[in-house]
Amino acid sequence: MEWLERQFHLKEAGTDVRTEVLAGMTTFMTMAYIIFVNPGILSNAGMPFGPVLVATCLAAAFASALMAFMANYPIALASGMGLNAFFAFSVVLGMGVSWQVALAAVFVEGILFILLTLTKLREIIVNTIPKTLKLGISAGIGLFIAFIGLQGAGIIVRNDAVLVGLTDFRANLPAVLALAGLVVMVTLEHFRVKGGILIGILALTVVSIPLGIAEMPKGIVSMPPSIAPVLFQLDFSHIATAGFWVVVFTFFFVDFFDTVGTLVGVASRGGLLDGEGRLPRARQALMADAIGTTAGALLGTSTVTSYVESASGVEQGGRTGLTALVVAALFILAMFFSPLVSVVPACATAPALILVGIYMMMGLREMRMDDWTEMVPAMLAFFMMPFSYSIAVGIEAGIISFVALKLLTGRAKDLNAVMIGLAVLFVAARAFGLH
Repeated sequence: MEWLERQFHLKEAGTDVRTEVLAGMTTFMTMAYIIFVNPGILSNAGMPFGPVLVATCLAAAFASALMAFMANYPIALASGMGLNAFFAFSVVLGMGVSWQVALAAVFVEGILFILLTLTKLREIIVNTIPKTLKLGISAGIGLFIAFIGLQGAGIIVRNDAVLVGLTDFRANLPAVLALAGLVVMVTLEHFRVKGGILIGILALTVVSIPLGIAEMPKGIVSMPPSIAPVLFQLDFSHIATAGFWVVVFTFFFVDFFDTVGTLVGVASRGGLLDGEGRLPRARQALMADAIGTTAGALLGTSTVTSYVESASGVEQGGRTGLTALVVAALFILAMFFSPLVSVVPACATAPALILVGIYMMMGLREMRMDDWTEMVPAMLAFFMMPFSYSIAVGIEAGIISFVALKLLTGRAKDLNAVMIGLAVLFVAARAFGLH
């Protein structure tokens, strides 16, 4: 107990061990869906489910422990939603590169993040991208995730006449089950039931077994699968190509701003900001995130980032890194239940994707709707991500249109060299077919 007090300054933060442990359990329950969802998404890229599950848990545990000891914040980390979808669907399936090359891009992004955190450039970049465009990009990722969830549930299916269409529910029991699960999850979230998403996933899995959608596990507890098939499997053979760096930039951009937003948002809820509204130990927190991403790539998973679900633990009283450390310990324990985890069908995880996507779209309520030069670029980023099935295209559309509209409306003073440079880069890449 004395060590915990010295390490995390519990009394100074107005908390105690019991409160921090309960807060950590709450945070874990609200984000544990990533154990199921991340391997499911990355398996679309050809990555083996079991090893990725282990990599997901190890990366989350390592990064959350880093946050605990480096920054002493009650913020947990794991493979980021949206970024894993970009990894699997846009980079591997869309661009036709191997998942080993995609892991190399994540690793490079992490190194850049580390270098940026060591300088003051992070403040410059944060202030460079307009807030409205950030909101559109974040919401667009949410819409993209929800679209993937609807497809994974079998609710939205291919229609050659109009590209996509609605399934025939009379002949698609998993889709019906997924819709029912979504209703259950939303209801639980409405009543603020801790771990509502996780409870929904488990309930759907149990129901799907007698319906023949999923099979009973051969066991419940076992040694984790070998991580060897994905460990250190990075391929840097594409590092000299423009496409590789477009991927790196997209990983970097989304991860960076998602992390900053999460840190500030969760810290604000917990009263962790200083009197001037700044986040103490921000550099340490960003460094933990950056190192977590680099380590995650080496372990064999997509970009690791801070989780907004950490706010649930903060609301339960978590105020120090002990909360994050508890989350780390629970992720380690989760690896030993892989036989049980592997039973979870797509119709059980798809509603979680839809719900998380909806959550990410809530930022649109802060959108400026009275300025066309601000709103249109943000909404183009929002729409283009799911419609093009590419987060990178959404970011590109937002930045190019923002710069173009500001110039055409005589508001060049709203621009800066970084935004103009990015727009020129994207246009040149399109012109020369570098995407």
